[in-house]
Amino acid sequence: MAARLVLFDRAYFKYRRFALIDENDGFFVSRLKKNANPVITAELREWRGRAIPLEGKQIHDVVNDLSRQYIDVEVEVEFKRGQYEGTRSLDTKRFRVVGVRDEDADDYHLYMTNLPREEFLPSDLAMLYRCRWEVETLFRELKTQYELDEFDTSNSAVVEILLYASLLSLLVSRDLLDLVTEQADDEIVFPPERWAATFRSHAQLILHELGEYLGYSPPPLLERLIEDAQKIHQQRPILQETLATATQPRCES
Repeated sequence: MAARLVLFDRAYFKYRRFALIDENDGFFVSRLKKNANPVITAELREWRGRAIPLEGKQIHDVVNDLSRQYIDVEVEVEFKRGQYEGTRSLDTKRFRVVGVRDEDADDYHLYMTNLPREEFLPSDLAMLYRCRWEVETLFRELKTQYELDEFDTSNSAVVEILLYASLLSLLVSRDLLDLVTEQADDEIVFPPERWAATFRSHAQLILHELGEYLGYSPPPLLERLIEDAQKIHQQRPILQETLATATQPRCES
Protein backbone atom coordinates (compact mmCIF):
# COMPACT_ATOMS: atom_id res chain seq x y z
CA MET A 1 0.00 0.00 0.00
CA ALA A 2 2.95 2.35 0.59
CA ALA A 3 3.20 5.17 -1.99
CA ARG A 4 0.16 3.86 -3.88
CA LEU A 5 -2.90 5.88 -4.80
CA VAL A 6 -6.39 4.35 -4.50
CA LEU A 7 -9.37 6.04 -6.21
CA PHE A 8 -12.62 5.15 -4.46
CA ASP A 9 -16.20 5.16 -5.62
CA ARG A 10 -18.62 6.54 -3.02
CA ALA A 11 -19.94 3.01 -2.48
CA TYR A 12 -16.62 2.20 -0.74
CA PHE A 13 -16.47 5.38 1.35
CA LYS A 14 -15.37 4.47 4.87
CA TYR A 15 -13.31 6.49 7.35
CA ARG A 16 -11.62 3.43 8.87
CA ARG A 17 -10.52 2.29 5.41
CA PHE A 18 -9.03 5.72 4.70
CA ALA A 19 -7.24 5.72 8.07
CA LEU A 20 -5.61 2.34 7.36
CA ILE A 21 -4.39 3.56 3.97
CA ASP A 22 -2.95 6.71 5.53
CA GLU A 23 -1.26 4.79 8.36
CA ASN A 24 0.40 2.48 5.83
CA ASP A 25 1.87 5.39 3.84
CA GLY A 26 -0.64 5.11 1.01
CA PHE A 27 -2.86 7.75 -0.58
CA PHE A 28 -6.52 7.91 -1.54
CA VAL A 29 -9.08 10.10 -3.26
CA SER A 30 -12.82 9.57 -2.83
CA ARG A 31 -15.98 11.53 -3.51
CA LEU A 32 -17.46 12.74 -0.24
CA LYS A 33 -20.73 10.99 0.56
CA LYS A 34 -23.75 13.20 1.02
CA ASN A 35 -24.41 11.83 4.50
CA ALA A 36 -20.79 12.40 5.57
CA ASN A 37 -20.62 15.77 7.29
CA PRO A 38 -17.20 16.16 8.97
CA VAL A 39 -16.21 19.19 11.04
CA ILE A 40 -13.81 21.68 9.42
CA THR A 41 -10.72 22.20 11.59
CA ALA A 42 -8.72 24.54 9.34
CA GLU A 43 -8.85 26.31 5.99
CA LEU A 44 -5.95 25.46 3.70
CA ARG A 45 -6.50 28.38 1.35
CA GLU A 46 -6.92 32.05 2.14
CA TRP A 47 -9.55 34.18 0.42
CA ARG A 48 -9.51 37.94 0.05
CA GLY A 49 -12.35 40.16 1.13
CA ARG A 50 -15.25 39.18 3.36
CA ALA A 51 -15.02 35.40 2.88
CA ILE A 52 -17.28 33.20 5.00
CA PRO A 53 -15.22 31.62 7.80
CA LEU A 54 -15.45 27.84 7.72
CA GLU A 55 -13.47 26.63 10.73
CA GLY A 56 -15.62 24.83 13.30
CA LYS A 57 -18.51 24.24 10.88
CA GLN A 58 -19.63 21.07 9.18
CA ILE A 59 -18.88 20.93 5.46
CA HIS A 60 -22.40 20.26 4.14
CA ASP A 61 -23.88 22.93 6.42
CA VAL A 62 -21.96 25.71 4.67
CA VAL A 63 -21.26 24.49 1.17
CA ASN A 64 -24.52 25.87 -0.25
CA ASP A 65 -23.63 29.36 1.00
CA LEU A 66 -20.29 29.49 -0.84
CA SER A 67 -19.60 30.85 -4.32
CA ARG A 68 -15.80 30.51 -4.45
CA GLN A 69 -14.32 28.39 -7.23
CA TYR A 70 -12.55 25.98 -4.89
CA ILE A 71 -12.91 24.70 -1.33
CA ASP A 72 -9.78 23.41 0.38
CA VAL A 73 -10.09 22.54 4.08
CA GLU A 74 -8.88 20.14 6.75
CA VAL A 75 -11.58 18.11 8.51
CA GLU A 76 -11.72 15.78 11.49
CA VAL A 77 -13.65 12.52 11.26
CA GLU A 78 -14.64 10.02 13.94
CA PHE A 79 -14.75 6.28 13.29
CA LYS A 80 -14.61 2.91 15.00
CA ARG A 81 -11.42 0.86 14.91
CA GLY A 82 -11.48 -2.86 14.16
CA GLN A 83 -12.64 -5.18 16.90
CA TYR A 84 -10.01 -6.03 19.51
CA GLU A 85 -10.70 -8.35 22.46
CA GLY A 86 -14.41 -8.02 21.90
CA THR A 87 -14.54 -4.22 21.80
CA ARG A 88 -14.23 -1.53 19.12
CA SER A 89 -12.69 1.77 20.22
CA LEU A 90 -13.52 5.18 18.80
CA ASP A 91 -10.79 7.17 17.09
CA THR A 92 -10.41 10.39 15.11
CA LYS A 93 -8.39 11.28 12.06
CA ARG A 94 -7.79 14.45 10.07
CA PHE A 95 -8.08 14.46 6.31
CA ARG A 96 -8.38 17.00 3.56
CA VAL A 97 -11.64 17.87 1.77
CA VAL A 98 -11.59 19.84 -1.46
CA GLY A 99 -14.45 21.13 -3.56
CA VAL A 100 -14.44 22.07 -7.24
CA ARG A 101 -17.39 24.16 -8.36
CA ASP A 102 -19.52 22.85 -11.22
CA GLU A 103 -20.91 26.02 -12.77
CA ASP A 104 -23.46 24.14 -14.88
CA ALA A 105 -25.00 22.44 -11.84
CA ASP A 106 -24.34 25.40 -9.50
CA ASP A 107 -22.87 22.94 -7.02
CA TYR A 108 -19.57 21.52 -5.77
CA HIS A 109 -17.93 18.18 -6.41
CA LEU A 110 -16.47 17.35 -3.00
CA TYR A 111 -13.53 14.98 -2.54
CA MET A 112 -11.81 13.56 0.55
CA THR A 113 -8.11 12.77 0.35
CA ASN A 114 -4.82 12.65 2.21
CA LEU A 115 -2.78 13.96 -0.72
CA PRO A 116 -0.76 17.04 0.28
CA ARG A 117 -1.91 20.48 -0.82
CA GLU A 118 1.68 21.45 -1.72
CA GLU A 119 1.65 18.97 -4.59
CA PHE A 120 -2.03 18.56 -5.53
CA LEU A 121 -4.38 21.48 -6.09
CA PRO A 122 -8.17 20.95 -6.03
CA SER A 123 -8.28 20.90 -9.84
CA ASP A 124 -5.62 18.16 -9.82
CA LEU A 125 -7.75 16.01 -7.52
CA ALA A 126 -10.79 16.44 -9.74
CA MET A 127 -8.72 15.32 -12.73
CA LEU A 128 -7.43 12.29 -10.81
CA TYR A 129 -10.96 11.25 -9.93
CA ARG A 130 -12.05 11.53 -13.54
CA CYS A 131 -9.32 8.98 -14.32
CA ARG A 132 -11.18 6.54 -12.06
CA TRP A 133 -14.24 6.97 -14.24
CA GLU A 134 -12.14 6.24 -17.33
CA VAL A 135 -11.13 2.94 -15.74
CA GLU A 136 -14.80 2.16 -15.03
CA THR A 137 -15.85 2.80 -18.63
CA LEU A 138 -12.90 0.78 -19.94
CA PHE A 139 -13.95 -2.31 -17.98
CA ARG A 140 -17.57 -1.78 -19.00
CA GLU A 141 -16.45 -1.74 -22.62
CA LEU A 142 -14.45 -4.94 -22.13
CA LYS A 143 -17.46 -6.68 -20.57
CA THR A 144 -20.19 -5.45 -22.90
CA GLN A 145 -18.34 -5.47 -26.23
CA TYR A 146 -15.56 -8.05 -25.82
CA GLU A 147 -17.34 -10.51 -23.47
CA LEU A 148 -14.76 -10.31 -20.70
CA ASP A 149 -17.35 -11.50 -18.16
CA GLU A 150 -18.86 -14.36 -20.22
CA PHE A 151 -16.28 -17.14 -20.04
CA ASP A 152 -18.39 -20.31 -20.19
CA THR A 153 -15.58 -22.57 -19.01
CA SER A 154 -13.73 -23.57 -15.86
CA ASN A 155 -10.53 -24.42 -17.74
CA SER A 156 -7.90 -21.93 -16.57
CA ALA A 157 -5.92 -22.17 -19.83
CA VAL A 158 -9.03 -21.39 -21.90
CA VAL A 159 -9.92 -18.48 -19.59
CA GLU A 160 -6.42 -17.06 -20.08
CA ILE A 161 -6.73 -17.34 -23.86
CA LEU A 162 -10.14 -15.60 -23.83
CA LEU A 163 -8.80 -12.90 -21.53
CA TYR A 164 -5.91 -12.13 -23.88
CA ALA A 165 -8.29 -12.22 -26.85
CA SER A 166 -10.48 -9.56 -25.20
CA LEU A 167 -7.50 -7.35 -24.40
CA LEU A 168 -6.01 -7.72 -27.88
CA SER A 169 -9.39 -6.87 -29.41
CA LEU A 170 -9.48 -3.72 -27.31
CA LEU A 171 -5.96 -2.73 -28.38
CA VAL A 172 -6.73 -3.28 -32.07
CA SER A 173 -9.96 -1.33 -31.69
CA ARG A 174 -8.19 1.64 -30.13
CA ASP A 175 -5.39 1.63 -32.72
CA LEU A 176 -7.98 1.64 -35.49
CA LEU A 177 -9.84 4.45 -33.72
CA ASP A 178 -6.65 6.53 -33.78
CA LEU A 179 -6.38 5.93 -37.52
CA VAL A 180 -10.03 6.83 -38.14
CA THR A 181 -9.70 9.97 -36.00
CA GLU A 182 -6.71 11.11 -38.08
CA GLN A 183 -8.70 10.67 -41.30
CA ALA A 184 -11.95 12.25 -40.09
CA ASP A 185 -12.77 15.94 -39.88
CA ASP A 186 -11.53 17.70 -36.75
CA GLU A 187 -15.02 18.48 -35.44
CA ILE A 188 -16.14 14.83 -35.45
CA VAL A 189 -16.12 13.13 -32.03
CA PHE A 190 -16.05 9.36 -31.53
CA PRO A 191 -17.33 8.27 -28.07
CA PRO A 192 -15.24 5.21 -27.06
CA GLU A 193 -18.16 2.89 -26.27
CA ARG A 194 -20.03 3.81 -29.44
CA TRP A 195 -16.83 3.20 -31.41
CA ALA A 196 -16.40 -0.20 -29.70
CA ALA A 197 -19.90 -1.27 -30.78
CA THR A 198 -19.18 -0.08 -34.34
CA PHE A 199 -15.86 -1.92 -34.40
CA ARG A 200 -17.48 -5.15 -33.25
CA SER A 201 -20.33 -4.99 -35.76
CA HIS A 202 -17.84 -4.52 -38.62
CA ALA A 203 -15.26 -7.04 -37.34
CA GLN A 204 -15.80 -9.59 -40.13
CA LEU A 205 -15.49 -6.95 -42.82
CA ILE A 206 -12.34 -5.58 -41.17
CA LEU A 207 -10.80 -9.07 -41.08
CA HIS A 208 -11.69 -9.60 -44.75
CA GLU A 209 -10.07 -6.31 -45.76
CA LEU A 210 -7.02 -7.05 -43.62
CA GLY A 211 -6.66 -10.54 -45.13
CA GLU A 212 -6.74 -9.15 -48.66
CA TYR A 213 -4.22 -6.44 -47.74
CA LEU A 214 -1.84 -9.05 -46.31
CA GLY A 215 -2.34 -11.43 -49.24
CA TYR A 216 -4.30 -14.09 -47.37
CA SER A 217 -7.15 -15.33 -49.54
CA PRO A 218 -9.88 -17.33 -47.78
CA PRO A 219 -10.86 -20.71 -49.31
CA PRO A 220 -13.85 -20.69 -51.67
CA LEU A 221 -17.11 -20.54 -49.75
CA LEU A 222 -18.61 -23.72 -51.28
CA GLU A 223 -15.52 -25.79 -50.44
CA ARG A 224 -15.53 -24.42 -46.88
CA LEU A 225 -19.20 -25.35 -46.40
CA ILE A 226 -18.64 -28.88 -47.68
CA GLU A 227 -15.58 -29.37 -45.49
CA ASP A 228 -17.16 -28.10 -42.27
CA ALA A 229 -20.64 -29.64 -42.60
CA GLN A 230 -19.91 -33.22 -43.73
CA LYS A 231 -20.45 -36.17 -41.41
CA ILE A 232 -17.15 -37.15 -39.77
CA HIS A 233 -18.02 -40.56 -38.30
CA GLN A 234 -19.16 -42.78 -41.15
CA GLN A 235 -20.39 -45.53 -38.81
CA ARG A 236 -22.51 -43.21 -36.66
CA PRO A 237 -25.95 -42.58 -38.23
CA ILE A 238 -27.52 -39.18 -37.81
CA LEU A 239 -31.02 -38.84 -36.39
CA GLN A 240 -32.71 -38.42 -39.77
CA GLU A 241 -31.13 -41.61 -41.08
CA THR A 242 -32.25 -43.56 -38.01
CA LEU A 243 -35.84 -42.32 -38.33
CA ALA A 244 -35.94 -43.03 -42.07
CA THR A 245 -34.80 -46.61 -41.52
CA ALA A 246 -37.23 -47.23 -38.67
CA THR A 247 -40.26 -45.97 -40.59
CA GLN A 248 -39.62 -47.81 -43.87
CA PRO A 249 -42.37 -50.40 -44.68
CA ARG A 250 -41.11 -53.92 -43.92
CA CYS A 251 -41.46 -56.44 -46.77
CA GLU A 252 -43.37 -59.59 -45.92
CA SER A 253 -41.12 -62.57 -45.88
